[in-house]
Amino acid sequence: QRQLVESGGGLVLAGDSLRLSCAASGRPFSNYAMGWFRQAPGKEREFVAAISWSGTGAYYADSVVGRFTISRDIAKNTMYLQMNSLKPEDTAVYYCARKPGETMLTIPATYDDWGQGTQVTVSS
Repeated sequence: QRQLVESGGGLVLAGDSLRLSCAASGRPFSNYAMGWFRQAPGKEREFVAAISWSGTGAYYADSVVGRFTISRDIAKNTMYLQMNSLKPEDTAVYYCARKPGETMLTIPATYDDWGQGTQVTVSS
């Protein structure tokens, strides 16, 4: 059974940093991409960043370019999201997700596996 588990969320001040982790288990697709999404109260789930597991590239939402960095450790089967210069508008539940194929897509419905989410709250 494929499973994703996020960790690393918390309450921080504006300008602080956090690193989220997503530990993957189970039998993955032969080729896949993973991504981070977030959902704030009353808003739709939105794309944050994605990475091809083979490491061919990464893609970011405009709102996080230059502040967030997505990476993965193949040996640990773990994906990370380093978040710097956090802003109050980054407050949301952050989810990691996985999809078949290496194409990095921004639409949540294209991802098959999801974690339970981790709360990130940025206070001003």
